[in-house]
Amino acid sequence: MASQVTGNETDQVLVQERPAPPATKEELLYNACSLAGKTLGQVAHQLGISIPENLQHKKGWQGQLIEKALGGINSTFAGPDFPELGIELKTIPLDHRGLPKESTYICAIELSDIYGQLWETSLVYNKLKQVLWVPVESEQSIPVAKRHIGMPLLWSPNLKQEQLLKTDWEEHMEKISLGRIADITAHMGNILQVRPKAASGKIRRKGSNEEGETKDTLPRGFYLRPSFTSEILTQHFIHPA
Repeated sequence: MASQVTGNETDQVLVQERPAPPATKEELLYNACSLAGKTLGQVAHQLGISIPENLQHKKGWQGQLIEKALGGINSTFAGPDFPELGIELKTIPLDHRGLPKESTYICAIELSDIYGQLWETSLVYNKLKQVLWVPVESEQSIPVAKRHIGMPLLWSPNLKQEQLLKTDWEEHMEKISLGRIADITAHMGNILQVRPKAASGKIRRKGSNEEGETKDTLPRGFYLRPSFTSEILTQHFIHPA
């Protein structure tokens, strides 16, 4: 029998092993639905994971927690989080109105491997073909351990959404391939943004400028605008708050 450390919800508790990976998408969705209504603290205690006081320097913590609770393999694999099912897991931090608080990170942009890419073979496309959205309360006034998990949504982009994503991706990639990544701002793209992705402004990656010269640049990633994720939740009548 597993042991338990008594104390408040920020104490580490050892209760059970990591759940087995789901065999079907129906099983994954069922397991995600079983988390709805629970707090992050309850799920963390069940899995024996310590809870940070805040997520300022641990932005990926809640996503990693829910991935583990659902049996995700948590590997360095570049594809979707549940590769056997072709499903990506994305948590959506919500404000008190039940609206997304921030852009949703999709993946990093590998500047050394951008030439000759097509939308249909891109990592962005692979990540967004099918997404399990899991809303989570994220008001700063609510302690991390007390924040509730909402009802999940298994989603794939419709034809219009995919075309918008493809158009944004192609426009961004054209600038990147021409060595103009520094010209891309978060204001560009209807629903797909390119933004810096680094824990520190001192971190650099190798890229190329317009003359083809190697140059150090900030790591960047693809993100979905909060207006788009809000539209997804609204269209499917999800009211997680």
